[in-house]
Amino acid sequence: MEHRSGPWGTPVKIAVLQCAAAGGCWATAESRLGDALSVASAAGCDLLVAPELMMPGYNCAQAHFDHAREFDALRRDLSAMAAEAGCALVTGCAEREGEAIYNTALAIGPNGEVLAHHRKRLLFGDMERATFHKGSGASCLFEYGGRRFGLLICYEIEFPELARDLARQGAEVFLVPTANPEGYEHVQRYLLPARAHENGAFVVYANYCGTENGLTFGGQSLVVGPDGECILSAGRTPALLIGELPTLGVYPPGVLSTQLQDLS
Repeated sequence: MEHRSGPWGTPVKIAVLQCAAAGGCWATAESRLGDALSVASAAGCDLLVAPELMMPGYNCAQAHFDHAREFDALRRDLSAMAAEAGCALVTGCAEREGEAIYNTALAIGPNGEVLAHHRKRLLFGDMERATFHKGSGASCLFEYGGRRFGLLICYEIEFPELARDLARQGAEVFLVPTANPEGYEHVQRYLLPARAHENGAFVVYANYCGTENGLTFGGQSLVVGPDGECILSAGRTPALLIGELPTLGVYPPGVLSTQLQDLS
C-alpha cells in the first residue's frame, strides 16, 4: 500500500461544473465546457471537473450510438480545449472503439497531455447497460500538481471497495463525473462523506441539474474534505464551484480516520 504520511504536494485550486445536460448535441456540450474552462482559467484554477457523459449528454442513448467518438478524436479535441485555457480538465464522454461504446472519463493536463483514461466498469440502470460496454483493467490513478488523483464515474463511488482500492494506491483525491438523478440525494448526503472520511481523501463530485429527455437530475455537486465535511456545494441550478483543496497536512491530528492504515 502507498503510505501517505504528513503533508505532501501543494494546494490545488479546482472548479466543478454543474450544468444542464446537452441532450445529444455535441456542439452544445463543447460550448458549455469551453465557457467553463475559460472562467476557471481566469480564476486561476488548476483543474476543472465536469459531469458524466458531458459530451454529448447523458439520457440520450441514440446520440451515444450516433455520435460517440474514437479515443484519438476525443484526445485531440479535449487536449486543444485544455491547452488553450491552460487548465487541466476531467470530463465524461461517449467513446467508440470498433463496435463497442464506452462511458468514459478523460483527464487532460494544461498542456494538452492525457493524464488518465477511464472506462466505467460498474454501469447503472437499463439505459447504460443497453448502450455501453463495461470497462475493464486496473484502477485509474494519475499525478498532477504534486497530488495523486483517482478517477471514478458516478455509481462507482458508491462502492467502498473501489474507493478503498484507489486509496491503498495513494490516491488522496477522488474525482467523480456523475449524472445523479433526482431522488438519489442520499449519495451526496451520506455516501460521499463516508467515502471521504473512511479513506482520508477528498471527493470532487460534478453533477448535472435540470431535465434531459424526461430525466431530472439532482444537482448538488459538491467537494468533501477528508474529515467528511463539505468544502463546496451547489444547489439545483447551474453553477461553477471554485475553491482550493488544501494538503492533508493542514488537518489536525485526530481529525482524519486511521482506517486505511489500520487495515494495512
